[in-house]
Amino acid sequence: MNYQPFDIGKNFRIAPQDTIPVSGKTDIIMARGAFGSGEHETTASCIEILETLDLAGQRFLDLGSGTAILAITALKLGAASGVCVDIEEDAVKSAQLNCELNNIGNELEHICGTLENVTDEQFDFVLANIYGDILLAVCNDLVAKAKPGGTLLLSGILWEYDFPVRQKYEREGCEVVRTRMMEEFCTVLLRKTV
Repeated sequence: MNYQPFDIGKNFRIAPQDTIPVSGKTDIIMARGAFGSGEHETTASCIEILETLDLAGQRFLDLGSGTAILAITALKLGAASGVCVDIEEDAVKSAQLNCELNNIGNELEHICGTLENVTDEQFDFVLANIYGDILLAVCNDLVAKAKPGGTLLLSGILWEYDFPVRQKYEREGCEVVRTRMMEEFCTVLLRKTV
């Protein structure tokens, strides 16, 4: 898949590896490939919200990491390290390539598998840009991976799943900080209160 560089959020530009840098934007280099480069509205929404958070020195989990675009963004925003998890081997390979293109090494651990394969106990924040039905299914385990007071940024949620997802995560000890509705999907930012 070929694509032209494009701006995302306030500070970033998504660009293929042969792009000349421009002043005023931080490039996130995404290889041309089958897993996309960040055009989806849920990706843009997550990046825009990540830009508003203080991620300095934090460790995070990215469930359903795909190309690792959100993990790379988090690191460029000051996060210290993270764990990327995806069930698709090709997605993990794509994520590893994109990390190389962005000069990211040991800051990210890549796991091909599910949440059950994550051995780390708790993270400062959790990213999950996956479908609403999956977010419902993994709710208990995903919330358990966030430290008390930690942040969960959930997206990929079709409108019909917005209320059920928010309600279930609230029952598991989270409070909704903000919800963003888009054309078809929504993004929810939560804080773990217990």
